[in-house]
Amino acid sequence: MLLDTFGRQAVDLRVSLTDRCNLRCTYCMPEEGLQWLAKPDLLTDEEIVRLVGIAVRDLGVREVRFTGGEPMLRPGLVGIVEACAALEPRPELSLTTNGIGLARTADALKRAGLDRVNVSLDTLDEDVFHTLTRRRRHHDVIAGLAAAEDVGLSPVKLNAVLMRGVNDHEAADLLAWCIEHGYELRFIEQMPLDAQHGWDRSQMVTAEEILDLLRTRFALTPEPSAARGAAPAERWLVDGGPAQVGVIASVTRPFCRACDRTRLTADGQVRNCLFATGETDLREALRSGAPDERIGALWRAAMWGKKAGAGIDDPEFLQPDRPMSAIGG
Repeated sequence: MLLDTFGRQAVDLRVSLTDRCNLRCTYCMPEEGLQWLAKPDLLTDEEIVRLVGIAVRDLGVREVRFTGGEPMLRPGLVGIVEACAALEPRPELSLTTNGIGLARTADALKRAGLDRVNVSLDTLDEDVFHTLTRRRRHHDVIAGLAAAEDVGLSPVKLNAVLMRGVNDHEAADLLAWCIEHGYELRFIEQMPLDAQHGWDRSQMVTAEEILDLLRTRFALTPEPSAARGAAPAERWLVDGGPAQVGVIASVTRPFCRACDRTRLTADGQVRNCLFATGETDLREALRSGAPDERIGALWRAAMWGKKAGAGIDDPEFLQPDRPMSAIGG
């Protein structure tokens, strides 16, 4: 098992497949992009599958989510999913994506064994989408969501970040649209994940503000806390249900005490927290011929040192230097 000194067990593995992305979201990276990892530094498809296998077979991981950057840019994505779906015991497999390219790949991913998707979409307005992402690909995301629903990658979850003065007026519209289409909406407080270090806590739309915006149109009933478990989202029934909406208050109400995640970066480093300042190198162990038992021991040691909290709720929190595009959400 992957335990830490506070008794938490990591059963949810986030795997970054690439640091690259085909959008340039203002809250994530500069317009010119970043200096991407060199191809030899990235884990190969076979190395990813081997590490996921160790996590599932030997370390108690039950859920695997593929992230990026943008994981749809990984040429071997479908094959990776298929190989991981064949592992015993079989993990639950999901994908976090910006939705671009999902329309043409959703069916192949479903047939390979992917269970569901989380798609990022912050606005229903094409012009606002361009302002936020610096790309005119809004229609591709909408098509990707529909394709995921059509092939049964459900429940289709939609992640949205509200930016003050940009798209915060769309909160209730986004929820109404998701209910109409059968998608599960999750609002996420803007976190200090931007490589340009432009995050300003005072400009962040907080969870309480999000709920106030939604209550202008909907009645929200809190889901019993026991139903939440280790899920990061606090959830509310909308107008009595069955529709729900979630809010991930990573900054104002962090959920570190219930965290059950471990992270594998695109270049083979273990992170025991999204905001950890240290990493444990598994790629070197893989490439030097270490057996699975040695790699598992390194992974356990990395998780054992996990801190009680990320410190993101501290007003003086400083963004880590490592580009988040290589780590994954």
